Amino acid sequence: MKKALFLLPFLTLLFFCCTPKSEKKEASGNINTISVIIDDQLWNGEVGDSIRNKFASPVIGLPKEEPLFTINQYPIRLLEGYMTNSRNIIVVKKEEENRFQLIQNEFASPQNVFHISGKTAASILNTIEAYAPEMIEKMRETEILENQKAIDTALANTQKITDKFNITLDVPKGYNMVMRRKKFVWFKKEITSGNTSILVYQVPIGEIKNGQNVANNIIRMRDSIGNLYIHGTARGTQMITEDSYSPYLFHIKIKGKETYEMKGTWELKNDFMSGPFINYTIIDRANKRALVLEGFCYAPSKEKRDLMFELEAIIKSVEFLKKKNRKK
Repeated sequence: MKKALFLLPFLTLLFFCCTPKSEKKEASGNINTISVIIDDQLWNGEVGDSIRNKFASPVIGLPKEEPLFTINQYPIRLLEGYMTNSRNIIVVKKEEENRFQLIQNEFASPQNVFHISGKTAASILNTIEAYAPEMIEKMRETEILENQKAIDTALANTQKITDKFNITLDVPKGYNMVMRRKKFVWFKKEITSGNTSILVYQVPIGEIKNGQNVANNIIRMRDSIGNLYIHGTARGTQMITEDSYSPYLFHIKIKGKETYEMKGTWELKNDFMSGPFINYTIIDRANKRALVLEGFCYAPSKEKRDLMFELEAIIKSVEFLKKKNRKK
């Protein structure tokens, strides 16, 4: 009996040592949100100002200012609490070592935990200044994937897109095809007090890359499409690129293909409707075309950051199929 009692603690310890660790919990939280773990003294000073200026700067291309990320601040002592479930965490501490480190899936998955420390506020500020662009890019990448994961659970029927353009595009349920032409497809989703839309069309590469200003070429292309297909209820109210503010243009790659990303605002000519758009003009040399994927929304009473972010996630789900799969 004594021998059995002696073995019991040993066997219990052996059981726990040999039991595999449970899988990490799933990260949670609203899209485009950051938990910043930092003491109030740093948060209320220059360090906090720098974090707000970098990570809550206005999103470009929206008609009204909205922050790039929504920031929730917590003191260091709460690090082990609920906010460790967040997908994006920035931990800022005053320590003897000047350090920047990204640990992925430290407390949950998927998750980015950025550790920033320094001996002084000035050294912490220097680290934030140096690494903020890299941090923003990583967090946006994570949020795009999270948005695409949510979309992937319930997809609309996009076979017409595949048939016409030899691509796949993950469009969520709720979007319905409202117009189909030879080289143009329009999907729309009704939301409270408005709607969001996805356009897919193609033009000759020469319309975009012809030795002239690319931005002007894309604006001219957008306006011609609006004149053909996208109108208000009255005559002469076609969609145009708002000319009060110049759109932003970036040269990027999507699925390895040269792409022009344009962000700006649209309006209906001779009408009062307007909103933001995001346009991706992909130079698809293999198929001798410029493939255009565009998202825009009309939501006058709603904030538009996350609406436009969902449209960006949808567009960036595009996959190009082999030529032999194309249907005529």
